[in-house]
Amino acid sequence: MPGTHRRFPPPSPFVARRGAPGGDHGGKNDGAVGAWVTVSLALVIVGLVVTASVTAALRISHSPAGAQRVLGSAGGPPLTGTPQRVRIPSIDVDAPMAALGLNSDGTLEVPPYEAAGWYEGRPKPGDTGAAVIAAHVDSTTGPAVFYRLGSLAPGDVVTVDYDDGTSVDFAVGSMQSYPKSEFPTDAVYGPTDGPELRLITCGGSFDRQSHSYRDNVVVWATATARHGPPLP
Repeated sequence: MPGTHRRFPPPSPFVARRGAPGGDHGGKNDGAVGAWVTVSLALVIVGLVVTASVTAALRISHSPAGAQRVLGSAGGPPLTGTPQRVRIPSIDVDAPMAALGLNSDGTLEVPPYEAAGWYEGRPKPGDTGAAVIAAHVDSTTGPAVFYRLGSLAPGDVVTVDYDDGTSVDFAVGSMQSYPKSEFPTDAVYGPTDGPELRLITCGGSFDRQSHSYRDNVVVWATATARHGPPLP
């Protein structure tokens, strides 16, 4: 609902499970995609510090005039709309987004294969704090929304569009792959001075015994500009 969101604790290992009995699954995410994919999302606490980030003042522009104001790290007034799409031109992502809460077991709800999801237990993308967007890496039929997430490079642009015409740009700072047993929950969900974004999917080799990818891919990004409808 625009302007409101529920507060949740951080989810408890971002786990991708693939398979139904009898499936023959590949162990990599860089070639042909195997079948039978089911993804559940969760997180494990470790004290890891982020070593790379982009530092940039957040700018707000109001069309059609396009005037911009440098706001600094606070990020401006809270966003009142609801995130609708995520766009990452460098890896051909343009996908709808759904709000994600928690399942009864504390794991993050799973978005549809054709969509990404933003965790509404954290700030909205563009508000002060660490926003989280998750999506599948592959599906029963082939690559999913975040299949090429691990290809992002520093400086690549991520844009989140809102239903009220606002959009927020983020610049990628770094990309890391972590074993699921060492997922950096504190760094992903911890407080930040300004608006930041974490993009998360599964990666690494595929464990046929557990029907799960062994790693999580995390992209760290920082807001650089907010674009909105005309000022009243």
